[in-house]
Amino acid sequence: MRIDAHQHFWRYTAAEYGWIDDSMRVLRRDFLPADSAREMALANVDACVAVQARQSLDETRWLLALADASPFIAGVVGWVELQANDVRAQLAEFAGRDKLVGIRHIVQSEPDDRYLLRPEFCRGVEALLEFDLAYDILIYSRHLAVSAEFVSRFPHHRFVLDHLAKPPIKSRAIDAWARDLRQLAAFPNVIAKLSGLVTEADYDGPSAETLPSQIRPYLDVAFDCFGADRLMIGSDWPVCTVASSYSSTMRIVTDYIARLPAADRDAVLGGNAARCWRLKTAVSGERT
Repeated sequence: MRIDAHQHFWRYTAAEYGWIDDSMRVLRRDFLPADSAREMALANVDACVAVQARQSLDETRWLLALADASPFIAGVVGWVELQANDVRAQLAEFAGRDKLVGIRHIVQSEPDDRYLLRPEFCRGVEALLEFDLAYDILIYSRHLAVSAEFVSRFPHHRFVLDHLAKPPIKSRAIDAWARDLRQLAAFPNVIAKLSGLVTEADYDGPSAETLPSQIRPYLDVAFDCFGADRLMIGSDWPVCTVASSYSSTMRIVTDYIARLPAADRDAVLGGNAARCWRLKTAVSGERT
């Protein structure tokens, strides 16, 4: 089963999605499961994981409702206020909701570059283990060293690195990112998504034709650091459409791994996501 490890859904309002600036104006509309299902069918993708885009309990509830109504949404990475005194009560609201598989906070937007190490935040992350939830790490590459220190405090948790920490593909810089990624990848409880890369590349004008070649060196590093058993394909749809179509975005990774043994390809294309998040839809082979 092919699983897209990173998609978003929203009903667009300017107030709630202020981060969608003029350069991303194509995203200023609703993106819902029916839209995603059409794209996935064309790319032969069976299931997806929906990831929060707003820091709101209401959005977490809404994404779970979408997943209940759309079986191809195999899991939801939602949001709770991890620094809140009542974080366990917030998590308890979702106990028994099998499709809630993880929690994410938009750390990349926090002004404190050491936000992950705040005692209150770490206390909330500690609670995730009680509810069998993974934590998605959304950061920029400058946060990788702090992320390694953060992960070192939680040897029994499951962590998912989003977008390979947004490497500086457009500038072709790679050495510092690769060094720090390797430090984080040394922790065996971290798995990473091959997602969000097209929008970090130089995708304007003629450069769009070189997206695969721009991204390939960063995929080389990712596979060297994590191996095929700790990487998973993800589109970052609909955000990826700023730079590339859904099918073209997914093809960058599928073409790259075509040279790998079948077992490794299957792991990257879905097996690792099913294992990491214990996706019941994927395990049962349900398909819509």
